[in-house]
Amino acid sequence: MRRLRLLGMIMAGGKGERLFPLTKSRSKPAVPFAGKHRIVDFVLSNFINSGIFSVYILVQYKSQSLIEHLRSTWRWRIGGGLKETFITVVPPQMRWGEDWYQGTADAVYQNLNLIQDFRPDLIAVFGADHIYRMDLNQMVAFHIEHAAEATVAALPVPVSEAGSFGVIEVDQKRRIIGFEEKPSHPKPMPGDPDRVYASMGNYVFNTDLLVRTLLEDSRRSTEHDFGRTIIPELFPRQQVLAYDFLENEIPGVKPAEERAYWRDVGTLRAYWEAHMDLLGETPAFDLHNPHWPVFGTIYDGPPTRFYGGEVRDTLVGEGSQLEGGRIIRSVIGSGVRIGKGVEIEESIIMDRAEIGAGVRLKGAIVDRFHSVPAGAAVGGGTGTDERRYFRDPSGLVVLERGETRTL
Repeated sequence: MRRLRLLGMIMAGGKGERLFPLTKSRSKPAVPFAGKHRIVDFVLSNFINSGIFSVYILVQYKSQSLIEHLRSTWRWRIGGGLKETFITVVPPQMRWGEDWYQGTADAVYQNLNLIQDFRPDLIAVFGADHIYRMDLNQMVAFHIEHAAEATVAALPVPVSEAGSFGVIEVDQKRRIIGFEEKPSHPKPMPGDPDRVYASMGNYVFNTDLLVRTLLEDSRRSTEHDFGRTIIPELFPRQQVLAYDFLENEIPGVKPAEERAYWRDVGTLRAYWEAHMDLLGETPAFDLHNPHWPVFGTIYDGPPTRFYGGEVRDTLVGEGSQLEGGRIIRSVIGSGVRIGKGVEIEESIIMDRAEIGAGVRLKGAIVDRFHSVPAGAAVGGGTGTDERRYFRDPSGLVVLERGETRTL
C-alpha cells in the first residue's frame, strides 16, 4: 500500500503586535522562549517528532531574525540528501501581483506552485505561534478514518473562556456545523454544557479540496483567512471535522503535567505565564521529555558556572555565569552574566543579557543582549527604575533588546 504524501505548511509571518516590544525587531514566531528556543521551535519539533520532514515555512514581517534562527538551528535536524526531506523558508513571492500575503489562506494560495510540484495527498497547515506538543499522525489518522476532507484541531475549553477563541460547533459525529469568532453566547460541546471546542488554528486538508477552495477564494473579496473565511465556507457543503486535541497521546508526558497543554502566547502576560508553567517540581509543561523533545538552539560554548548564591526553581541556559545573589522562579537563557548580590524573582532573562551587581528584578522580561546597570531596581510595582522601561498594563516590565550586530 502506498504511503500517503503529506506536506507541511507553517504560517510564521505573524506581527505579534500584542507582544511589543519583544516584536519590535522580530516576528512573533522568532521571539525567544524557555532559554534556548524560539516560539517556532515547538511546531517544528511536533512535525519532526511525527516523522513529517517536508515542511515549508511561510514568513513575512520582520523575518530576518527567524530566517537566521532556522538556518543555524534547523539545518542540522533535516539531512541525508533526500530530495523530499527539507525545511524551507518561503517569503512572499508576489507571483500574482505586487502584494504581500493578505491572510493565511492567501499565503498558501501564493505558493500553489510548491504544492503542485510536491504533489501531496494531504496538506497540514499549522500556525507557528503556540506552545504545545502534538503527534500529527494521530490527527491525520482521525482525518483518514472518518473520510474527512478537512479537519480542524480543537481544544475543549471552559465556556467562560470562549470569548478569547474562535469556537467550533459540532454534531454528535464531530462534523462541524457552526463557527463563531469570540462569541458571547457560544455553542457548547455535545453532552458537555460547560465546555466548548476552541479552534487551535491547525488544519489538515485533502489537497484537491484545498487547491480548489483557494482558487475560488482568490477570485473574491474576502479576508483570505483559514479561520474566518475558508473553514466557515467549507463546512456547510463538505465533510469538515473537529479533531479533539485531548485525545492526542504524547509519550513521556508525566502524570502531573496538564493534559493537552496548549498556550497561545500572544500577550506579554500569557508569554510570562507560559514560562512560569515550566517551573516547579511538577511543571504544567515539562521540557524534560526525551521521548518527544523540543529541539532548540545548539549552543557552542562553555558550561554554566555558579560562583555562589542561591538559585531555586529556575531554568538556566548553557554558558551562563552567576556570581551570586538570589534567583527564584525564573528562566535564564544562554550566555547570561549575572553579578553579585542580585535579587531576581519570577523573571525571564534572555540569552547574552548582562545583569549588574545588586540588581533587583521581579516580574521582568529582559530581552537579548540587554545590559542592566548595577543597582537597578525593576518590577514588582516598586522598582525605582521602571520609568525607563516598557510597562505592560498587566504589571510586567520589559527591558528591550540590546544593540548588537548579531541577530
